[in-house]
Amino acid sequence: MDEQYQQTNQNFKAGKNPYLSVRKDGKIHVETPKQEEIECLPLKVFFPAKKYIPMIEVLATINQKTKFLDEFEHWQPKYQRQKPAAKTFFAGIMGYGCDIGHRKMAQISNQINENELENVVRWYFSLQNVQAANDRILQFISQLDLPRIYHAKPEKLHTSSDGQKRETDDESLNANYSFKYFGQNKGSTTVGFIDARNFMWYSAVISSAEREAVYVIDGLMHNNVVKSDIHSTDTHGYSEVIFAVTHLLGFEFAPRIKGLHKQNLYAFKPRKHYEEQEFVLLPTRCIREEIIESHWDDILRFIATIQLKITSASQLFRRLNSYSKQHSLYQALKEFGRIQKSLFILKYYDDCEFRQSIETQLNKIESSNKFSKAVSFGQSNEFLQSEKEEQEIAETCRRLIKNAIICWNYLYLSRELAAEKNEERKAKLLEAIENGSVMTWAHFNLHGEFDFSDEKMQDSIGLLSPKKSPPKTP
Repeated sequence: MDEQYQQTNQNFKAGKNPYLSVRKDGKIHVETPKQEEIECLPLKVFFPAKKYIPMIEVLATINQKTKFLDEFEHWQPKYQRQKPAAKTFFAGIMGYGCDIGHRKMAQISNQINENELENVVRWYFSLQNVQAANDRILQFISQLDLPRIYHAKPEKLHTSSDGQKRETDDESLNANYSFKYFGQNKGSTTVGFIDARNFMWYSAVISSAEREAVYVIDGLMHNNVVKSDIHSTDTHGYSEVIFAVTHLLGFEFAPRIKGLHKQNLYAFKPRKHYEEQEFVLLPTRCIREEIIESHWDDILRFIATIQLKITSASQLFRRLNSYSKQHSLYQALKEFGRIQKSLFILKYYDDCEFRQSIETQLNKIESSNKFSKAVSFGQSNEFLQSEKEEQEIAETCRRLIKNAIICWNYLYLSRELAAEKNEERKAKLLEAIENGSVMTWAHFNLHGEFDFSDEKMQDSIGLLSPKKSPPKTP
């Protein structure tokens, strides 16, 4: 910590950190300049321009490549009947993921039987199955060469998470009032995770009254595909305890904290020690080492419980927060987290590229939220489901659709690169991929097709039937 204080202050005094300044009132101010935009062709010009790819085609194509439907197993292990047709599973995924609803999905679709679709959704669509299907797609993409182009540092994988508020269409125990987001209605929060390669690898649905921070650890630990090295969130995903737990689990936590100048800096030595060295960035408080030392065994036991996946971190945090007074173990974790938070803030002040990488990664999760709204066209991004598990199945199906589209884009661009013989155009395509994003959906038809056949223009309700004259009174 002394070395970090010394490095940050020396770089500032030597003029090596032009974006850091101290205002007249003594507050620290830091700017993060935008990264220089490289002039290149937009990536969208390389995708099909005169054809919109149907969603059913995307799901069917990616299933042929990855066999993700194999993960949809019947709830009863001894069930021996033939598995329903793939198109019924695709209808179930779209009914959930696009917030259309399965009854409506069957009635507006050709060659989909409502009873058969309901049976498939009931017996095959468990949360575990849909999560495994997502993992199957991501494992396939990770074997491709093209996603590696988004690794700024090959030895480190940067990930991020963020919450998105979603209104609920029905009464739900997993929903709360939030006038800021829902007015007089209730809603939930969807916490999504994404990495630098645009792999959407975890999601959870929580009450809008809960903080997102406690679910950050769940996303980092409960997946078998993406192994994060650096994880970023906004202020809602940050707390001093999360700094402690991520460090002890082997992750670097790098949030974007609102009002950073208001945060206290900590050190093991008193403020006077650093004032004597004429430092500008000074600690305001000392670390209470005795609290950490007295609970060190409990801290290690707490971390081991999470590491071994005996229970989720969010459940442990809920238990610690249930006490009327702050639990002593929570206080010790918080104190240890202040060490890591102070080191992070000093590094954040000192390293402009580090700040830019955080902004870049958080922009990806913001784009992912927009992507979710585009896919969720059936109910204006509202949950049709009221039960928590059903909401999570719907969110995981939506994530499956997004991952399938990302996979399709990677496959298409990989084919274009392999087929391109013109070295100049190939270089332009590579440049467009590197400086663009494969998270693009403008060339997909997410809203279905319209039927203008003569049959569909007929009156099916009988509104145009001849008007019967009323009976004559005698």
